[in-house]
Amino acid sequence: MRAYQLKGEGPKQLEAVELPEPVPGPGEVLVRMRAASLNYRDMLVADGHYGSGIPDTLIPLSDGAGEVVALGDGVSGLAIGDRVAGAFYPDWVSGPITAAARRRALGGSIDGVLAEYVVLPAHAAIPVPDHLSFEEAATLPCAALTAWNALAEVARLQPGETVVLQGSGGVSVMALQFARIMGARVIHTSGSAEKRVRLTALGADHVLDHAAEPDWDRAVLDLTDGTGADLVVEVGGPGTLEKSFRAVRIGGRIVSIGFVAGGSTIDPRAIISRCIRLTGITVGSCDMFRAMNRAIGQNGMRPVIGRIHTFDEAAEAYRRLRSGGHFGKVVITI
Repeated sequence: MRAYQLKGEGPKQLEAVELPEPVPGPGEVLVRMRAASLNYRDMLVADGHYGSGIPDTLIPLSDGAGEVVALGDGVSGLAIGDRVAGAFYPDWVSGPITAAARRRALGGSIDGVLAEYVVLPAHAAIPVPDHLSFEEAATLPCAALTAWNALAEVARLQPGETVVLQGSGGVSVMALQFARIMGARVIHTSGSAEKRVRLTALGADHVLDHAAEPDWDRAVLDLTDGTGADLVVEVGGPGTLEKSFRAVRIGGRIVSIGFVAGGSTIDPRAIISRCIRLTGITVGSCDMFRAMNRAIGQNGMRPVIGRIHTFDEAAEAYRRLRSGGHFGKVVITI
């Protein structure tokens, strides 16, 4: 089968390879992959900045979708031809995150999905909504599930509440779509005029220019009559977290999922004095994935795709993601 591998210690090189077609064992399924998508995390893995536990040779990418083409012994609940996506953490079936549940992650500590065929545990091959194409379904396992976990599972976002979202990366755009489904009011930030127009078209109630107005937390307070937002989905990390402390209401929630902005020193007094609940999360479980897909199916939601590349253009897809100029997910057909 055709596949890609990242090779080397530290910064890795992406190389097209031919590998034997894998065979599913007991409790596993073989999936013919049809599309995969990239996340910010995939750049960190390729650059050697994702931490320890990354093999020297790795099939990259966590996010992909395809159809089941073979079943291992003892598999029930799935059939040949079913359209599925692989779970980011194949061992995190349900309940809270544990060290054991997050030990294996597709495209990180174990091989990912940038290949023609992938073997998955049957419980981690999650059926995708019928109305989505393979390219759309391939965007769900990481960015979409992280956004769902933040809003639905951790924050328990309620209709009429106000949520602040940052930038136009995959998680933030997905979170905007989910927040609209949940009936929340959305204040979004972006430094790009073109992207602000697109965020507005997706349903953001207010879109702030954080380049022209770096103290966007003040604008959030103005838009909430001085109270602050109920929830901030924090993707910037140390570079934006202090602003999020000031933008959220007393007793509000901040869900931290990223660190794309620069560093700074965090003063914990803001958390204490404002009684803020700050929670860090990592993607989500198989059960969360199924719940998210039910919501997507019931509401006819479609993920936003910025660009689709062919399998031979995988290196170009990485370059596009790195440039940061895209809006929506970068996808590779397989």
